[in-house]
Amino acid sequence: MTTDVLSPERVHATTAPGHATTTPGHATTAPGHATTAPGHATTAPGHGTTARGRIEGDPTGRTPPPPLTRRAPALDGLRTIAILAVVLYHLHVPQFEGGFIGVTVFFVLSGFLITTLLLGERRRTGRVRLGSFWRKRLLRLYPALLVFVAVGLLLWNWVGDYKGASFSAGEAGVIALTYTGNLFRAFWDTTQGVFAHTWSLSMEEQFYLVWPPVLVLLATLRTRRRWLLAGLGVLVVGASAASWASYRTPSGGATPDVYFSPVLGVVPLAIGCALALLLDDERVRVRAAGIAGCVATWLGLGLLVGVLLWIDDDWTQHAWTFGVVLPVTGVIAAVLIGGLVSVRSPVATALSWTPVAWFGRRVSYSAYLWHPLVIALLGTFAIGAWGTVGLIGVVLLMSIGAAYAVEVPVERLRHRLRSSSAAGRGSAAGP
Repeated sequence: MTTDVLSPERVHATTAPGHATTTPGHATTAPGHATTAPGHATTAPGHGTTARGRIEGDPTGRTPPPPLTRRAPALDGLRTIAILAVVLYHLHVPQFEGGFIGVTVFFVLSGFLITTLLLGERRRTGRVRLGSFWRKRLLRLYPALLVFVAVGLLLWNWVGDYKGASFSAGEAGVIALTYTGNLFRAFWDTTQGVFAHTWSLSMEEQFYLVWPPVLVLLATLRTRRRWLLAGLGVLVVGASAASWASYRTPSGGATPDVYFSPVLGVVPLAIGCALALLLDDERVRVRAAGIAGCVATWLGLGLLVGVLLWIDDDWTQHAWTFGVVLPVTGVIAAVLIGGLVSVRSPVATALSWTPVAWFGRRVSYSAYLWHPLVIALLGTFAIGAWGTVGLIGVVLLMSIGAAYAVEVPVERLRHRLRSSSAAGRGSAAGP
């Protein structure tokens, strides 16, 4: 039988006959990595099974493992598609007027991955170390942002006024580095020039600060999963309605303030959280591992592409874009993600192709950070279709260079420090 309570169960979970038994505490997941590869049948610690290693509705006796048990490169590939859509949107490439929904996809992924990581840590260890979580997030994201802001300040005279700037270089830099850009754009109708796109990073960092302690508290109180899902559903519907109600038609084709608001931003994040909670239930995973997962993958992909192509350049003029279209896009993205992590499919295979998955895993963050600066600096020289192709090439090269110049060395340093710390603890525990 399964548990519907958000608390760890200290039991041994037996896998299908002929498979090894898993002991709680031995399954580890690297933070920031994508979710389980579909098709592997091991049973998660913390979930009970029947005497024959089966759960109700699972005639094979093989229970799909919890998300993040193994890496799913298909989600890295989805990151690649999302960031390319955003870049093509900012380059005003025809048919990509809806490319901004790539940000919505990123938000759903963040909600799903972070919640899954937190649930997995609690399942394995019985607790969540919030300080460690926040430190890892900061070390993963902040060094690259710091370098980007420093370069942006050096080039401010040439790129600072990209799409308008309401602040001086120093003020815009401080807003970017304090992760408050979404608040300034939503509530004070301002923009930070070439740093303006960091509003989405601000939204994610605020989510990292608020959601983990909330989830830990609810787990400590042994909140039932169905009640937490209901609460997230109310939040999604309420925030969507509030976004519609707070919409004000912008002038001159500008993006409405509500788009940058945390009220709207929380919608796709909450949808991703809900998906993680659903897939934390082994009964849901069993059903998703069959035909339901295949349908979800193809349906999610088709609808997501359809939304991208359906949105035209007047999307900012309609309140229902923010009260309906973007929330529904978040649900569609969640359906696709749920399918990708549940079953093997041609879609998952294509997204898992090594170059595509590598770019999403290693380069997507740098691509998001640096592409506006490259466009601001060189966009006037990109004339015609070939000019756009060349500019895309420069964006890709710059993103790869920045990833390997900043993110990779920082990651290696983190690994060395972690290894040294582990070795130190081992020596202290020795005779």
